[in-house]
Amino acid sequence: MGLWDKLMGEFVDVIEWTDDSSDTMVYRFERHGNEIKYGAKLTVRESQTAIFVNEGEVADVLGPGLYVLETKNLPVLSTLQHWDHGFQSPFKAEVYFFNTKQFTNLKWGTRNPVMIRDSEFGGVRLRAFGTYSMRIDDARKFMQEIMGTDGHFTVDEISDQLRNLIVTRFSSIVASANIPVLDMAANYDQLSQFVTQKIAPEYAAYGLKLTSILVENISLPTEVEEALDKRTSMGMIGNLDKYLQYQTAQGIGAGGSNSALDMGMGFAVANKMAEVLNKPSAATPPPIPDTSWHVVVGQEAKGPFTLQQLQQMVQNGQLEAGTMVWQAGMANWQAAGEITAFQGMFQTLTPPPIPPAVPSRDVE
Repeated sequence: MGLWDKLMGEFVDVIEWTDDSSDTMVYRFERHGNEIKYGAKLTVRESQTAIFVNEGEVADVLGPGLYVLETKNLPVLSTLQHWDHGFQSPFKAEVYFFNTKQFTNLKWGTRNPVMIRDSEFGGVRLRAFGTYSMRIDDARKFMQEIMGTDGHFTVDEISDQLRNLIVTRFSSIVASANIPVLDMAANYDQLSQFVTQKIAPEYAAYGLKLTSILVENISLPTEVEEALDKRTSMGMIGNLDKYLQYQTAQGIGAGGSNSALDMGMGFAVANKMAEVLNKPSAATPPPIPDTSWHVVVGQEAKGPFTLQQLQQMVQNGQLEAGTMVWQAGMANWQAAGEITAFQGMFQTLTPPPIPPAVPSRDVE
């Protein structure tokens, strides 16, 4: 900077900063030798904070407004400079403007899959990505912890650190939260709020405020996604018979043979074979157990008897059609004559009715 710039700097009495960029967080007002005219005007706009630094030490912090740089507006700097009441000379100080607006649409994402234990799928690996927003909340702390003496500090200088912080904490939170994978995909808003609350205190330690974290997508490995797609497809099919009828009609309407028709016919043949194998033969009735029959004899339950023993009792007259019998599986006692297994026994012992007498004929 030449002599002319130096002289003009001493006479210029307006200190302000306007920014056309979208990524500048801190800007140091440049003056030759850091000389500022006593009584100069300082303009701090909305979404800005100004900090005066004297010999490397933070002095006064000013919010939005128009200031005349005098002892009453700069109490700390006045003390450090030992200004008297009639002080009028230029003074040396650094002025930093902090951009306190929100910086939005900053990207984050997991470089490597996060391993979690899922109650339904077991151990699964997932990836996640989204955006976040933040702003400077405490300019003094941000200068002390992050910025230092950088005269033009941008978002790019800290974005990697902030992104890595989100990814690391997100991985830990999701892995320990025991949230089912399918619930994560259905509740991005709630998950975003939960993660924001957990990570915000660490941003505050840098003088930043984490205003929001948005989870835009959580993706599973290809194999797990394919398995989910198959499960969803089977749920949408519903009634397999109707689905096969529909696929067959579609194949016939299109003409010729195609893969959908072949698959449908294959399902149909397999289904029919299963029905045939599982269907009991009509020619072979299920066997009737011939043991564990109990008989009421003289108001007492006797048994168990086999069918062969009961046959003998019928022949001896000890068992009649009205005798009550019972077998395991029956709800109540029942007359023997009403049970199919016994009806044949009583029919064999009942002779047919006597035919009517044939009238005799005289022999001539």
